[in-house]
Amino acid sequence: MNILGTGLSGLVGSRVVELLSPMHSFEDLSLDTGVDITKKDVVVPRIEKSNAQWLLHFAAKTDVDGAEREREQGVQGSSWVVNVQATEYIVEACRRSNKRLLYISTDYVFDGTKEFYTEEDTPNPQGWYAVTKHEGEKRAAQLGDKSLIIRIANPYRAHFAAKPDFVAKIRKKLEQGESLTSPSDQLFVPTFIDDIATAIENLVTGQATGVYHVVGSDALSPYDAARKIARAYGLDESLVSATAFSTYFAGKAPRPLHATFDEGLAEIKKQ
Repeated sequence: MNILGTGLSGLVGSRVVELLSPMHSFEDLSLDTGVDITKKDVVVPRIEKSNAQWLLHFAAKTDVDGAEREREQGVQGSSWVVNVQATEYIVEACRRSNKRLLYISTDYVFDGTKEFYTEEDTPNPQGWYAVTKHEGEKRAAQLGDKSLIIRIANPYRAHFAAKPDFVAKIRKKLEQGESLTSPSDQLFVPTFIDDIATAIENLVTGQATGVYHVVGSDALSPYDAARKIARAYGLDESLVSATAFSTYFAGKAPRPLHATFDEGLAEIKKQ
């Protein structure tokens, strides 16, 4: 299958391409290939002329605190332009050319007041990054049964120098003998990117539609995660200390206290 994609050189997208290239051919929509997805007169014609059945939309501005600093800029800020406006253009092009769209979203669309969230729960984004991703979801959903929205959380992979994931960042600090402090009262769900790729393969080839949560099976605190990473690499666990969620993120963009999903990945693997 021929597949169009944005963000195919990023942390998640590049690994998806690596794993699925034996089964599919990918066409990258990026500045490297002359496509600025924030320019309607550039991205729409490029999508329309492609014979691809699917477009996988990974590209996003994901700097949570950076996005929050743009809140007052509203629709003029780069987070809105990339996460919402560009998605509007992509949706329009997919509608015109009868393509299916996979939109990658985030656990941050929820406020974190519940312990676990399912696909049926109503989003309530708090931070500006989360708001823009939820607005992107709403645009993608306008394609109806040609829309597939996948919410992922805390993706990690074996190695990706261009954009270290949370595992790589923690490992580097500990290897350098630096102490680190992490919340012990927050819950999050790390997700192995290879599993995300498997889910995407199953959902895309199955012509799936709607909203899916694609996450790992274990929820834990960032503090516990950091200690597990230390043990896994034979590093000093004593360098990791605990703090409260409210203390750690004081003065930063709002984040969900419980960024946890019921595991949808296991059900997808059964398909």
